[in-house]
Amino acid sequence: MAKAKSAFVCTECGAEYSKWQGQCSNCREWNTLSEIRLTSARPGAAAASGGAGRGGYAGALTKEVVDLSGVDLTEVPRFSSTFEEFDRVLGGGLVPGSAVLLGGHPGAGKSTLLLQTACRLAQSKRVLYVTGEESLSQVAMRAHRLQLPTQGLKMLAETSVETLLAVVERERPEVLIIDSIQTMHLEDIGSAPGGVAQVRESAAALTRFAKQSNTVLLLVGHVTKDGTLAGPKVLEHMIDASLLLEGGSDSRFRTLRGQKNRFGAVNELGVFAMVELGLKEVKNPSAIFLSRSEEQASGSLVMVVWEGTRPILVEVQALLDESALGNPRRVAVGLDHNRLAMLLAVLHKHGGLFTGDQDVFLNVVGGVKVLETSADLAVLLAVVSSLQNRPLPRELVVFGEVGLSGEIRPVPSGQERIVEAAKHGFTRAIVPRGNAPRQAPAGMQVVAVDKLSEALEAL
Repeated sequence: MAKAKSAFVCTECGAEYSKWQGQCSNCREWNTLSEIRLTSARPGAAAASGGAGRGGYAGALTKEVVDLSGVDLTEVPRFSSTFEEFDRVLGGGLVPGSAVLLGGHPGAGKSTLLLQTACRLAQSKRVLYVTGEESLSQVAMRAHRLQLPTQGLKMLAETSVETLLAVVERERPEVLIIDSIQTMHLEDIGSAPGGVAQVRESAAALTRFAKQSNTVLLLVGHVTKDGTLAGPKVLEHMIDASLLLEGGSDSRFRTLRGQKNRFGAVNELGVFAMVELGLKEVKNPSAIFLSRSEEQASGSLVMVVWEGTRPILVEVQALLDESALGNPRRVAVGLDHNRLAMLLAVLHKHGGLFTGDQDVFLNVVGGVKVLETSADLAVLLAVVSSLQNRPLPRELVVFGEVGLSGEIRPVPSGQERIVEAAKHGFTRAIVPRGNAPRQAPAGMQVVAVDKLSEALEAL
């Protein structure tokens, strides 16, 4: 028999090495390499193809290549998950034969969301819910507490992939939910469940079945302390969609963000509210993120960010206070810390306002994480408002990217952002000149600026 080969995989970045080493050369992390066993090639495969000289592989290739222009462009069939916000992040619904990974912190609501989806889908489709972390009675009690329809939903408490595949071969579900992938294991792999080898091979076996049987596969994955998927970083290469459910235990709102999607746009955002009966969709996210106090306060400003295919209005708050330390603090919640430091340097160089002796605290209300640069101008104007202790008008909305030379750059979908702000009652907007509309919405005054100094004067 051929000797079993092994490789060493980094649990943080998924890089592979032929032998063990203390530090991963790719992500520079220490003690993150775990050994996995590689399956050897089928015996006799080389002999069957060899011995034919240059045409040795001709008999092994049975498929024909096709021209790209001749590929069938039939639209991918989808069906609804029964949640519009879930469908939005998925790109329009669930695709048969796809593998979707849902990650999130403990208590974020992953199991609740999938149990609600499973119970609703079970009324019209064959659904199998596999739980490896909880007993069947625990899942049944949660479904009863959430007042979900339980008829028709098939349940299975199992952690062995071999046993699970035997069951799904018999049941042939249209939707298969695994909660969670870290509890699954294969008998012929020696490592413990949750390790890189177990997670990788278990997910590969389940994904292979989903592709062959045209089954929708939904996997639950845990996250580490820094917010990344624990262990199965290599899963991102073999799945079709990777979704992250975010939201702290102190907030009733949850955001579902798409990080990878082969059947739709990435960075799409779905918003849910955690209520007594589970997760409830929020159809108008801007309304909940704009629940501002009646009293005007300095450092508060509304900006328009673009999430996926829609604009969302969120409030950014800045607080500046004289620092008692030699190295003032720079804290940004919901925004990039390094970009905040860059924007403060631009404010000093091109705005003439010095913040080097101030502690700067920045927060995006509602727990939203802003990933795009359209928040630059709003961040700087909120900082100026707090620095000078002068409240900004409540009817003002701002967006725009700020360059290192102090220029205000246009951002995508500027017209749609202005229209969304007008729908929520805002009457004044400071925007980049490249995003200024030919005709502003009724009741909306649009101030177009080219430089940071012009934006400061417009206040």
